[in-house]
Amino acid sequence: METRIGRGWLGIEQIEVSLREQGIAALGGGLSIWILMGMSCWAVPGAGATAIIASMGASAVLLFAMPHGPLSQPWPVVVGHGVSAIIGVACAHCIAPAPVAAACAVGLAIGAMQQLKCIHPPGGATALSAVMGGSAIHHLGLKFVLFPVLTNAVAMVLLAVLIRRVFQWRRYPAISKHPAQAPRIAAPGDGAAPTHAEVVAALKSLDSFVDISEADLLRLFQLLGHPALGR
Repeated sequence: METRIGRGWLGIEQIEVSLREQGIAALGGGLSIWILMGMSCWAVPGAGATAIIASMGASAVLLFAMPHGPLSQPWPVVVGHGVSAIIGVACAHCIAPAPVAAACAVGLAIGAMQQLKCIHPPGGATALSAVMGGSAIHHLGLKFVLFPVLTNAVAMVLLAVLIRRVFQWRRYPAISKHPAQAPRIAAPGDGAAPTHAEVVAALKSLDSFVDISEADLLRLFQLLGHPALGR
């Protein structure tokens, strides 16, 4: 019990993913960045390419390590990066002090992503790179949005879909056909919340990173089991 509480306070992940799945996530992430590095360095020579790739590196973690997550789906990835790039370019050209422009770019990008239901955390880095990426990015103007930002985002999504086609137990996008049904984990018969061991076993059977804590998962269980609590 003390070990479990300690892990909870530290935020150590309790979700176990197989070495096979970990290897595919690492392969997909590395391959995507290798491809995007070539594209970005061609479009924006010098340090500007580094600023762009930084945000795409964060997207690679989401797409290939958490392919089922809502933040990893095509709409958030493509539109999140696109709208953030537009806002970043606008702030870079309309607001003179760079720190103020950077703050406005990230803040407005967050608000826009929320309104458009395309929250993708790396989009904040894209907005920031449009302001702080240097003269090479500034000279591109709105061209920066189409290439390399949107081109990179679409390429990464297509690679994630291709990897799903090769390794068909994965699902990307999340709406894709489910793989073969995982073995059912026995649930308590009296309607009580599942134990810690049962939660861990159920998550492990998915063999994919699920971005939800055990406490939130149990809270959802309670709300689903008692509809009045959710009203």
